[in-house]
Amino acid sequence: MRSTRKKVAALTVATAMVVAGCSSGTNGEGAEPELTADGKIVIDTFSPADPDTNLDTNTVTKFVSDKFKIQFRWQTTTYDAGPAREKRQVALASGDYPDMFFLIPWVDSFSQAEVLKLGQQGVAVPLETLIKEHAPNIQKALDSIPALKEMATAPDGHIYALPQWADCYHCTYPDKLWINTAWLKKLNLEMPKTTEDLRTVLKAFKTQDPNGNGEADEIPMTTAVANSTLLPYLMSAFAYSPVGTNNGVRGLLVLNGDKVDTPVDKDAWREGLTYIASLYKDGLIDPASFTQNADALQAIGDNPKAVTIGSSPVLHPGIFGHLGAEDGRDKQYDAVPPLTGPGGKSYTGLQYPSSGNGFAFMLTNKAGKEAQLAAIKMLDYIYTDEGQLQTWAGPEGVGWKKPESGDIALDENATPMYKTVPGAEKPKNTSWDALAQYNNTLAFRNAQVVPKDVYSEAGYERRLFEATKLYEGHEDKAQVFPTTSVWTDPANAAELATLKTNLDSYVTQYQLGFITGSKNIDTEWDAFVQGLDGVGMKRYLELNQQAYDKYKAGK
Repeated sequence: MRSTRKKVAALTVATAMVVAGCSSGTNGEGAEPELTADGKIVIDTFSPADPDTNLDTNTVTKFVSDKFKIQFRWQTTTYDAGPAREKRQVALASGDYPDMFFLIPWVDSFSQAEVLKLGQQGVAVPLETLIKEHAPNIQKALDSIPALKEMATAPDGHIYALPQWADCYHCTYPDKLWINTAWLKKLNLEMPKTTEDLRTVLKAFKTQDPNGNGEADEIPMTTAVANSTLLPYLMSAFAYSPVGTNNGVRGLLVLNGDKVDTPVDKDAWREGLTYIASLYKDGLIDPASFTQNADALQAIGDNPKAVTIGSSPVLHPGIFGHLGAEDGRDKQYDAVPPLTGPGGKSYTGLQYPSSGNGFAFMLTNKAGKEAQLAAIKMLDYIYTDEGQLQTWAGPEGVGWKKPESGDIALDENATPMYKTVPGAEKPKNTSWDALAQYNNTLAFRNAQVVPKDVYSEAGYERRLFEATKLYEGHEDKAQVFPTTSVWTDPANAAELATLKTNLDSYVTQYQLGFITGSKNIDTEWDAFVQGLDGVGMKRYLELNQQAYDKYKAGK
């Protein structure tokens, strides 16, 4: 591998170098396979791994290696999305990329635009024939889940990469707020139902010492940048806030009938920002919410001196504090239903599928025919219930157990299939976890045994399941732009990606300025709206309208 300086430099000439690499005749199909002494085929594999996982020694790696005669040669990144994505791009730009990318959607998955580009350049190997001939379980999933097939199939008919499919019910409604109900009870307050109810509660948290230590150390609301649902949760009392994909960057698009539009320049959006800014001005939103990372947030939640978090707008409470805390503080938080705003609106964001539209599995032209066959058969096994349990959870008795008499599934009408071992009891490095969530259907997830006690660590999934029922029905499906199913014209992919990047930056900067007061929403709103076209909003809507029209025509 080249030096870091050369890698970074290579990024600036990514397209030229990748094309050059593709035209050099190094397609892996004609190459002799690299075998180990015991006959296993070597597959260079690029994947993320958390600090507790060593993919070389991982229990599932050994199991899969023996079952499919694969010797993985891992190139790993951390779960930190930015550096992980940069390392992937550097590998592609330098031509020193692996046989297989085996990724996690919420870490560093490929976008539609990247998949199209790599497919057209010949870097990504078309998978549809491999699937049809050697992967019946993948084919069955594509045939039985129309949205999955739409996600996976490029406009030219090829499947250059595969997304994960996860029917995570609680992830489908990500815009949640978790509030300290022990504090509500102590202060004799009710669960907030409206935006002004929330203001009243947050003020009480700030001023009435609900943790009882005699210090003004309570933080009414805090979150972390990458995990924040602060703006969308609060905005949803005024306007529908599109979720977009699952990479932490919100969507900009909604539907108005069959017209592709954006909510961020509308009066209702302005009203929502004005409300959020008023909470910030009153000291009810932690300024660190817009700068701190997940580790910093969790450190606040785990503060050994006192419970200081009043509420946190994140997907689930495990993000702002460890589960199973000795003092039971993790049991103090419950979900606040969608608030009703002054105009009577009460929305919540919808993300379907919950795995987003990132592509996690890709074979490259460095992989020979034998490597391609072994890899697709491995993935096909993961698409079975048995394969998913053995890889996602780990070996039976280690990562999961069979149901016992009296066990109840997450969906109480479903037949229990498996019982996962709680994280604290599960040995480290014994599963592939999120790497293997390829056919995580609702039926599979709902067949998991989960205790009735929603505040126990083992009952956590039921806690999230029950909490999400508060949000279901508040989504406005008519406004949801089907991001995962709409493929843009390859000729427009690069332009769209640039437009999205520029618009995200512009909108984020202005919104943060309006909320924190560095920009005056009363005097600068019109300039913000007019400036949207200057960074390409009109063109962005036009190109997405063209793509949406083609999608509708082809349905």
